[in-house]
Amino acid sequence: MAEVKLQEGETLENALRRFKRKVQQEDVIKEVKRHSFYLKPGEKRRAKQALARKRNRKKTRREAE
Repeated sequence: MAEVKLQEGETLENALRRFKRKVQQEDVIKEVKRHSFYLKPGEKRRAKQALARKRNRKKTRREAE
């Protein structure tokens, strides 16, 4: 759980900026989105395979350049 304590003399905007950075580093948002709905095991596998195909296409495209 991301937690930021307001330091002495620090503005709220700076603390909020530190909090946002910490949340992003800990992948809190990605985890929440992943658990926000249920995927059947087969759907999860297909999505994983689709991401792998996309990565491979991108990799071959970069190697061709």
